Amino acid sequence: MNLPETLIPIVEIPLNKNIRLFIKREDLVHPEISGNKYWKLFYNVNNYLDRKPSHPLIITFGGAFSNHISAVSALGKSLGIKTLGIIRGDELSDKWRENATLTHAHENEMEFRFVTRTAYRDKEYLTQILEKEFPEALIIPEGGTNESAVKGVKHMLDDRTKSFDYLCTAVGTGGTVAGISRFSEVNQKVLGFKVVADSSLAKRILELSGRENFQLIDAHFGGYGKITDENIRFINWFSNEFGIPLDPIYTGKMLQKVFELIDEGFFPEHSKILAFHTGGLQGIKGANEMLSKQNRNFLIN
Repeated sequence: MNLPETLIPIVEIPLNKNIRLFIKREDLVHPEISGNKYWKLFYNVNNYLDRKPSHPLIITFGGAFSNHISAVSALGKSLGIKTLGIIRGDELSDKWRENATLTHAHENEMEFRFVTRTAYRDKEYLTQILEKEFPEALIIPEGGTNESAVKGVKHMLDDRTKSFDYLCTAVGTGGTVAGISRFSEVNQKVLGFKVVADSSLAKRILELSGRENFQLIDAHFGGYGKITDENIRFINWFSNEFGIPLDPIYTGKMLQKVFELIDEGFFPEHSKILAFHTGGLQGIKGANEMLSKQNRNFLIN
């Protein structure tokens, strides 16, 4: 994996307020290895390849709509490396072709193993089994979050990001916000918008970051993967208004909450806010398929 040849754009979202909001378009870092996934994989994969494995294999974990699974499959195909996805939910084993994310990952030549949801919860045990079966493989945790991922997130920050008062990102497994927290400036406040109802996140992020300069804010709007009508309205409005597509699970919910906080007076006047667009746009197709099956009134643009 290489560093991008050009800077990732930072664009301002006009608010007509005494607060300025900007978005760093990490979704543009790569057409398929999107957003923070690129940086979370950067050192994991490069360090692994430096060891020159004789039969390289990347194994990782994820659910049916996982951005991480999609990104790893694309990375494997681009590098000519075999990939194996450990997929949550054995009920998908005979109908994964109905799922847009898994179909795309399969087209990228990823192989699957479907495990029960109960077995999936004990990923430490699953990892031990995989290490014995594939001793030469790189096994990356769910969401890509580990120490190497946190170091990779450093590349989401540069000289331009130093001028902002607040740095905002969606939080799933915690690796991205931990990296932003660790490498941010001493005067910056890091806001992590939780899209999961996970009470253990703060401890995990603190362990990875080593700094207490972050604040977690609930932004799951009913739970991970839940998409409300209001989420859809906001995403479609934002895309139409500013020409920036948002995914419905991470950045869409994060920015919806940021707008709510601005309206509530959370940010002091004259604050400069930088929100990171962490990609995940591949999930829109799958989300719309799910919404259609639910007979919802409207879909994501």
